[in-house]
Amino acid sequence: MSDAIISYAAFILADAGLDITSENLLTVTKAAGANVDNVWADVYAKAFEGKDLKEILSGFHTAGPAAGSAAAAGGEAASGDAAAAEEEAEEEAEESDDEMGFGLFD
Repeated sequence: MSDAIISYAAFILADAGLDITSENLLTVTKAAGANVDNVWADVYAKAFEGKDLKEILSGFHTAGPAAGSAAAAGGEAASGDAAAAEEEAEEEAEESDDEMGFGLFD
């Protein structure tokens, strides 16, 4: 539960334009009436050090739908290609086993 509280505190600080530091995280959590170990604040502060949380979060909406629509559009073609590639890989593996004398009935 502490990690959720610290996450929300980090969102609050980022929204307010403040630095996500251990001290700021603990100040927000104490103001909310939550008890959080200092170690969680330190971990989150180090994780977000030098990073813009708003920029990180804004990147999620741009990557998701583009990848999903590409997969949906080419899904049938890709599944056919994948099946053919898998079958070819199996044939090559069988051939290489036979060449090395590791056949089924040797």
